[in-house]
Amino acid sequence: MDRKRKSTFATSEDDKKRQHKISRPRASRGAVHPGSAPIKQGGIPDRLNNAYGLDVNGIAPAVKQALFGLDKALRHAKSQQPKTDVAEPSTIRPEPSLPTLPPICDRTLEKAVFTHPGINGNIEATYDRLEILGDAYIELFATRLIWDRFHQIPSGRISQLRELLVKNESLAEYAIQYGFDRKANIPQDYLGQPKRWTKTMGDIFESYVAAIILSDPANGYSIAEKWLRRLWTPKLTNAGTQRSSLNAKDALARRIMGKGVKLQYLDEEIPIQESGGKQTFFIGVYLTGWGWTNTHLGSGRGPNKAIAGNEAAEQALSNEPLIGEVINAKKSHEASRH
Repeated sequence: MDRKRKSTFATSEDDKKRQHKISRPRASRGAVHPGSAPIKQGGIPDRLNNAYGLDVNGIAPAVKQALFGLDKALRHAKSQQPKTDVAEPSTIRPEPSLPTLPPICDRTLEKAVFTHPGINGNIEATYDRLEILGDAYIELFATRLIWDRFHQIPSGRISQLRELLVKNESLAEYAIQYGFDRKANIPQDYLGQPKRWTKTMGDIFESYVAAIILSDPANGYSIAEKWLRRLWTPKLTNAGTQRSSLNAKDALARRIMGKGVKLQYLDEEIPIQESGGKQTFFIGVYLTGWGWTNTHLGSGRGPNKAIAGNEAAEQALSNEPLIGEVINAKKSHEASRH
């Protein structure tokens, strides 16, 4: 927090009283001594003039030059001080729209939640293990919430909505809104690395959930789940009215499938392993039939094969020239059979 330093040249109470008795001479508008710099407003020379009624232009050149040099050095030092918007812990308050943050009933656990493994070599004193447990609880709570709220959506859509709730970006957003970033004890170089910062904030949020449950064996589980349900509800408010997009595979099949025709959804890349056991899959859809053999129609990616495959089908459907050509071939073949 930026604080104004008390001036080195501040007067005592007696000095202040004497100021009023001194008749301050006007600063001369004459020529500045050769080799001296012009007086800067707010610098040490100006403060000397204001505090003691001294005319710096009347000071010996060597003394004046030393004052200007000191003033320049102090200004440079001040400009090099790191700026921070981090508030002190006592000022941290969650945003008013957020549900009340449940407390952690164990101070040792609470300290560990906000300590990065790179800061302390003792894993029990950091969130190294806590975030794994918290990730599992969060996945379960999110799945239960979606399961209870939306009874008609297929499994793929459940996965989509769950990913919306539990992805690092969402958890990091919540962590920052609750002020976790201001409590975190993490390596300083993380502040300039957005991806690592986002992941770290997500890990801390997961760790906090685990600590709520571990620190209160009797009630922690239900407290954490109720809190997360309230926190997540705004993200799901409009989800029930949105038409599920997980029907692209069916739509593609209806348009181009026929007897002896195959649509294959194949892995195009090795899945990427991410934190917390999460993965990203890469799926492509390929057509064999109507004169085409293993022809690529579209590609997609997602947290599971169902979502990635559906995205591939959506891409195929958006390629209207190719799909139109396939449909025409299908119609010609069917017409020749009659």
